[in-house]
Amino acid sequence: MLCLAILFDGERTGYEIKKESLEGRHRWFVDASYGSIYPALARLAHHELVTVREEIQSGRPSRKVYSITDAGRATFLATLSQSPGPDVYRSRFLLLSTFAPRLPRHVIQAAIEERMQGLRDEIAAIRAAVDEADKDGAPHCDALGWAAAYGENCLSAHLDFLETHGETLIAMSQTDIADAAE
Repeated sequence: MLCLAILFDGERTGYEIKKESLEGRHRWFVDASYGSIYPALARLAHHELVTVREEIQSGRPSRKVYSITDAGRATFLATLSQSPGPDVYRSRFLLLSTFAPRLPRHVIQAAIEERMQGLRDEIAAIRAAVDEADKDGAPHCDALGWAAAYGENCLSAHLDFLETHGETLIAMSQTDIADAAE
């Protein structure tokens, strides 16, 4: 489905699809890996939901360019019309937090700081993706902006919680030996 979403606005090479799904504005929507993109494109081509053509390049290897078909567009929109189901959320940070009483204070402090920086980085990446989409003038820019604002709000809530309650988790952790000596 992610490949169809990326192709919905125009043809792309396999490399561009891979890059967009892992680093671009579609990376927040569905979990994808480098190893899953090309098999998915092959299945979509087999079911005639995308077409593929080879483009010869002077002095370089040829590249495959993918386009969504009318059947692919219809399938994609029909899939989106179904209930999306619950979001999947997994967090190593939350697992670590449940073991705070058994971990040294410096480990918990570092984990909180790392998580907060990661959240700040993701918020900045969302803002950059919206800025890039605005430059592209994609027809669904306003909707992408709404989705970005929703995502940014969720991440900001996580960040706010850590800023407000991070010390509570740190207090649950074990005192570091260096701290105890003071």
